[in-house]
Amino acid sequence: MRRAGCISIGGEPVCIVGGDIADQMKKKNAASEKVQAKKMSAEAADREAATSSRPCTPPQTSWFEFLLDVSLLEAHLQKGCPDPPPVQLIIQFLEQASKPTVNEQNQVQPPTDNKRNRTLKLLALKVAAHLKWDLDVLEKCLSVPVLNMLLNELLCVSKVPPGTKHIDLDLASLPPTTAMAVMLYNRWAIRTIVQSSFPVKPVKQGPLQPNVMNQMQQEKELTENILKVLKEQAEDSLTVLEEAIKLKKAFYVHTMRTLDLLAADPGVVNGETENSTAGLMISFEEVQCQVCYDLGAFYFQQGPTNPVNYEKARDHFFNTKQLVAKIGAASAHCSIDEKRLAGYCQACSVLAPSNLAAVQSTTYSQIHKFMKTGNYQGVLNIFYDDNFNGNLPDQFRQSVLRELFQKVQQGNDALTEVCYKICACNTVRDILRGKSITVQFHQLFMTPSKEKIDYLLEVCSRSLKVDEASETERRTMASFLKSLCMGIEDLQLVFMISSHNLFMKLLTDDERKMLVDQIRQRTSHTNLCTKPVTSFYDIPASASVTIGQLEHQLILTVDPWRIRQILIELHGMTSDSQFWMVSNKWEVPTIYSGIILGIKDILARDLVYILLAKGLHCSAIKDFPHAKQLLAACLELVTEFSPKLRQVMLNEMLLLDVYTHEAGPGANGDRPPTELISRVRGYLEMRIPDIPLRQVVAEECVAFLLNWRENEYLTLQAPSSMVQSNPYVKLGHLLAATCKELSGPDSRRTAKELWEVVVQICSVSNQHKRSSDGRISLIKNRDSTMGIMYRSELLSFIKKLREPQVLTTLLSLFVKLHNLRVSTSIFLFF
Repeated sequence: MRRAGCISIGGEPVCIVGGDIADQMKKKNAASEKVQAKKMSAEAADREAATSSRPCTPPQTSWFEFLLDVSLLEAHLQKGCPDPPPVQLIIQFLEQASKPTVNEQNQVQPPTDNKRNRTLKLLALKVAAHLKWDLDVLEKCLSVPVLNMLLNELLCVSKVPPGTKHIDLDLASLPPTTAMAVMLYNRWAIRTIVQSSFPVKPVKQGPLQPNVMNQMQQEKELTENILKVLKEQAEDSLTVLEEAIKLKKAFYVHTMRTLDLLAADPGVVNGETENSTAGLMISFEEVQCQVCYDLGAFYFQQGPTNPVNYEKARDHFFNTKQLVAKIGAASAHCSIDEKRLAGYCQACSVLAPSNLAAVQSTTYSQIHKFMKTGNYQGVLNIFYDDNFNGNLPDQFRQSVLRELFQKVQQGNDALTEVCYKICACNTVRDILRGKSITVQFHQLFMTPSKEKIDYLLEVCSRSLKVDEASETERRTMASFLKSLCMGIEDLQLVFMISSHNLFMKLLTDDERKMLVDQIRQRTSHTNLCTKPVTSFYDIPASASVTIGQLEHQLILTVDPWRIRQILIELHGMTSDSQFWMVSNKWEVPTIYSGIILGIKDILARDLVYILLAKGLHCSAIKDFPHAKQLLAACLELVTEFSPKLRQVMLNEMLLLDVYTHEAGPGANGDRPPTELISRVRGYLEMRIPDIPLRQVVAEECVAFLLNWRENEYLTLQAPSSMVQSNPYVKLGHLLAATCKELSGPDSRRTAKELWEVVVQICSVSNQHKRSSDGRISLIKNRDSTMGIMYRSELLSFIKKLREPQVLTTLLSLFVKLHNLRVSTSIFLFF
């Protein structure tokens, strides 16, 4: 029985009802298609001839050419790098098949179900079959609406009637390819729901045309509508997939051949697509593995709404893990992200511990269980062991402390002591790793007591085995105990520390004697801390301490928390003083002082100014540990209210880390860590506007890169804007380019540019009298335009260099200058 349809001949629509008329129209249609094919083939030949002058870039095959030649698609897909790629072909085929039509009344009509559109949809399915229906590939390259259309078309050709609820289908009795199509669609449905729950960073785009924006908005609305439907049908999809994993038989998925058979005359096929061997066979283990993984991801995503879902996710993930081990990681039809699977399994073991004896409880799950049941001593015992073993990451330990702090802030004051104990454990671990003491520890240790000292000494003893510890660990712990003694006013508590067994083992007799003398010389033993502080203004003034005594202590101390205590006390006594002016030796770079003195909170202003001034002073005298402690405290403070000052402090800490490396490991020839080199590069590439930049930071960064032979970066990767605007970066760029082993004319060009820059610098001195136009000519017949920097600045820069190749290059230039009788003190440096 022939069905009625409509075709287009010569642009005119012709209806076909049946019988002889239909046969005549079919002949006319065939003749018209031949004419059209010849025309389009001629166009393709013209395009080939036009592009024959570019043999290295073959022309892209157009979508309509695959309509003209049925064998072209398979040949195209077999190429190494087909252009257009397979996923792009799917988009083009479906886009052309879904284009609406316009009738004679200029009314937009939905796309017609004609031979052309059916062929285009079939071509899209064949491309997906070539990709073996890999959802990872399809989801990565196709949008939700396009993939939805593709899979619905797969259901249609697999003889699943439109509108049929998949939950009503019996997968066991369906043809193998039909059952596989149903499973594929429902797998995609729950995967799409999971993917839509992840936050996506919006892509920054330039100005768009109105029609493009309208198209994007339509696609967004269409995606939202599809997601809404998928979420409404999620329970049905879960039921279908849960039933699918119970089937213990092989499945078959459509291939390009079976899809061709579907398009052929039913009389020719003889039911071949219905039998159990049609299509590409996939073992039930591979299918089960994929379905279990997708179900586990969905249940895990639904876990916050119902904790039972975590248990379901755990079971599916563990089944997936077993199946992956069974079928092997190199399966052709099952691709599972094993790292992500391992993360899911670990998370499930914490959120939903298994009762099976085979599943061992991890450290994380133990801590989670102890926190849930309130067994904080169990958490402490694990932290004691970890202080010695060092298995838990710092971020995890800090997250435990934050959780306890939140409970205290919500009114559970009974956990204050637990917070101190956890914080003390973390602090001792940080100290042994060479890190600075955190603000939380200072806050909790504000009022030292016998119990706190006892516990802290216990943690120190359990975290450090003196006989097995390295010399660095021994000295680090000794310094910590000495700083505790110097920071406590109560002599009885000081005696507790100094008489402890650990203290006696770590400090020599001379060190203990010197410490006792320093304690005796202290003139004030007033305890300024009466209660734990939660803000700057919580400590009341003490009448027994004069402002002069406090200012004297403020000048002498380098402990950031002590500085903060003293300033709180001083501001409690008077509100109109500017304590940043107490010492005329506190100096802050002019480009920073304007921002700091503009801080409205006068206490924060004084604290930032003094911390930065003391930190820079300690750095200048090479007291790097105290400098780092002061700058770290200042960074933590300004982060709360000033992004600009935060970047300033990050820059200063970078400079400090460069100084520390060059004075320590770098002096012994140890190459700096990759992280430090990346931070130095990041500073040179920084694009944050309105950030005050000290020239010395750029100078040290460039010298640092030159000393460690980062010539490739300075030559090719340093931002051109920085090269042109910063004299040190420009000089480093030219030095690196000259020192690199370049071949050809580049070496001559870079050497010439370096020579010209050095001549300009050495020909101009800021100590000579300048003419009215500001120029000085020390070399006759030479353009003596002002150099990029003064001679004194160049001398300061050279003193920071020690790379032999760089120094040799500079020396050769200065010898030439000396022969030209250019007076320069730089020559004496060599």
